[in-house]
Amino acid sequence: MQGRALQTNMPAKNRTKEYLANSYYHLYNRGVEKRPIFLDEQDYNVFNSYLETYLLPKDLNHLNDLLGNGNPKEKDTARKLLRLNNFSDEINLLAYCLMPNHFHFLIYQTTANAIDKFSNSLFTRYCMYFNRKYKRIGPLFQDLYKAVSVTSGEQLLWLSRYIHRNPLDLLQGRALQTYMHSSYPEYLRVRNKSWIKPEEILAYFKSEYKIFVEGNSPEPENIYPLLLSD
Repeated sequence: MQGRALQTNMPAKNRTKEYLANSYYHLYNRGVEKRPIFLDEQDYNVFNSYLETYLLPKDLNHLNDLLGNGNPKEKDTARKLLRLNNFSDEINLLAYCLMPNHFHFLIYQTTANAIDKFSNSLFTRYCMYFNRKYKRIGPLFQDLYKAVSVTSGEQLLWLSRYIHRNPLDLLQGRALQTYMHSSYPEYLRVRNKSWIKPEEILAYFKSEYKIFVEGNSPEPENIYPLLLSD
């Protein structure tokens, strides 16, 4: 295996939201009272579309062209997209998984406050969509999101495995790569969403990532503090 070296000290769970630039974090949360946050395929698709909007660079030339030459609907869409925040220079999404009542992100941020800005934009926008669609009010997520510092290469690899194995119980024996609401298809090169960045983790492997994820090896103890707790 090969890849960028990280520090080797043990992380503690980060509840204070004091983050460091050029650092890795496991970001996660679940629905309030552990209730579902995705009720149908549209919900997953909308959430993914928000991720794409925030993580891909804006095509400013195209949007400005629509403002000048588009029809009224295209102009309105361009104005909205130009107003939205964009985090393509500050956030790399290395791995993720969306589950019916919770989510996991493995993120590399280049600036100290990128996670806060990105999370506030994404989760506020999705909560507004969800509440409008299902005619509900109030928070959708349980407290604030949690973020834990990832400080070693070993933790980075095993955390990606943990994230990608989340749907196993849901699949009831079906192939893990058939779960479309995670980044695992990108890691197996059967799908290509350019806002997902698997290259850094895959650089540790030649061709055995699928074996690493789907094998029965137990996780090392030093990743336990990084995981979603009850």
